[in-house]
Amino acid sequence: MKTPVSPNLSRRDFVRLSSLTAGAAVMATAGTTRGLGQVAGSDKIRVGIIGCGGRGRGAGKNVLEAAAGVEIVAVGDLFEQQAVRARDQFKVSADKTFWGFDAFQKVLATDVNYVILATPPGFRPSHFAAAVAAGKHIFIEKPVAVDPTGIRSIIATGKIATEKRLGVVAGTQRRHQASYIETMNRIKDGELGELTGGQCYWNGDGIWFREKKDWLANLSDFEWQCWNWYHWDWMSGDQIVEQHIHNIDVMNWAFGGPPVKFYGMGGRQNRGSLPGNIWDHFAVEMDYANGARVSSMCRHAAKTATRIGERVVGTKGVAIPNNATITGEKPFNYTGPNKDPMVTEHTDLIASIRANNPLNETLQVAESTLTAIGARMAAYTGREVSWKWLMEGSKLDLFPANPGPGPGIFGPVAIPGTTPLV
Repeated sequence: MKTPVSPNLSRRDFVRLSSLTAGAAVMATAGTTRGLGQVAGSDKIRVGIIGCGGRGRGAGKNVLEAAAGVEIVAVGDLFEQQAVRARDQFKVSADKTFWGFDAFQKVLATDVNYVILATPPGFRPSHFAAAVAAGKHIFIEKPVAVDPTGIRSIIATGKIATEKRLGVVAGTQRRHQASYIETMNRIKDGELGELTGGQCYWNGDGIWFREKKDWLANLSDFEWQCWNWYHWDWMSGDQIVEQHIHNIDVMNWAFGGPPVKFYGMGGRQNRGSLPGNIWDHFAVEMDYANGARVSSMCRHAAKTATRIGERVVGTKGVAIPNNATITGEKPFNYTGPNKDPMVTEHTDLIASIRANNPLNETLQVAESTLTAIGARMAAYTGREVSWKWLMEGSKLDLFPANPGPGPGIFGPVAIPGTTPLV
């Protein structure tokens, strides 16, 4: 049974969301009606990219391949060289190429009707609120927040998007992949019987790091942290949120909703003196509403065995969604077409917009992001954490309300038994 979610906004959540909405609404009134997300069947999809790193430019390439009548007309990033690189790649005019902490506002003030949100995850709740207030259809990269406060903001904004009939599709692309969809349909049809447990993994190599030297030495500490965003929990959510969300999302998909509680462990063993406060390994148990227990495992370590995928166990068989196979009473092996899901997710969103029946995946990706956050919090603190408490009790708010150049945020590495549960 799916656990209901009821976002209870704190005063701080409400004030933050209201101020962002009001500011973006002012920008929206300066545009034309067609600039506010209203797209007829034959209209151009005019795309703006907010966050022009590798994922933002990759999503730009994907959306151009997704459907006819799509063009990228505006780009924005914190860093000039990233914005210019995207400008050159997508042949965007100089007057619609922006950089700085207000670049997202400048993109939203143009005539785009579809935006890609691909900045570091900590920025996502405020950028999402501004984009919805400005009346844009949205492709929002995963994860969508780094803490429960951000998730409550995302859910509240998603409801506004529904009211405004704005499309929202998330970067959990497995939900748009034919082999996953067919495997999951069979699980939903009962071909595994009652689900009793499972495992999910993202065990891989290490990640990039950029030292503060050469041109980076001229950045403020905050800006340099933005350039190295993955290495701080307040910016990335840690690897369990930033990457492992994909596999966690598949488990939530299989079980029809998020877990009811979490218990976990992990640590920082291989990063040594590398700046940052994220861990390099997690192992978490997630208990679902039907009594099933799923183990979640992720790791960054060079020269180790890679395992990325999912395993769902039922009374009548076992499914491996990443391989699109089922063994047991009703064996299955998907052999059909498998288009690039990172293109298909845009195809599906654009089709829904043009059909005047826009998709809205906000709640789905918010639940999966919060599942990963809850797993991280349980491991960081050494405490058992419940879904109800994450939604209604946690006050954790990691991301600064007014980000800008200046001092950095250098939080400590979490120590179970010492790190408080907030």
